[in-house]
Amino acid sequence: MVQAAKAANEGEAMGQPVTVICSYRPHEGQSEALLELVAGHVPLLRRRSYLSDATTCVLQGKSEVVEIFEWVSEARARAAHTDPVIQAYWARMAEISTFVPLNTLPEASEPFAHFRRIS
Repeated sequence: MVQAAKAANEGEAMGQPVTVICSYRPHEGQSEALLELVAGHVPLLRRRSYLSDATTCVLQGKSEVVEIFEWVSEARARAAHTDPVIQAYWARMAEISTFVPLNTLPEASEPFAHFRRIS
């Protein structure tokens, strides 16, 4: 455990990429609007140099949307959280959805979670 934490800290210092899994639960009647915003999310983050060129993925669960992408580094992830343009985009996403922990998705209770790939 200590070695894993040490390796993670060294990776952060070296600026290694970090994969993130985001899950969004759309508010009533907002599924399509959420999908539209999610479709623009990665391109925006990439234009502002926060994401690596790694393949991204958007998945549809029973009701939630899951987005997987890779930050360039922990430092760039932190920078995105202080960028007013990104903050405004995330605020729009928060108006129509709830950001939920991955373990709250119904699929997370299964050993082999099934999702429909959107992109």
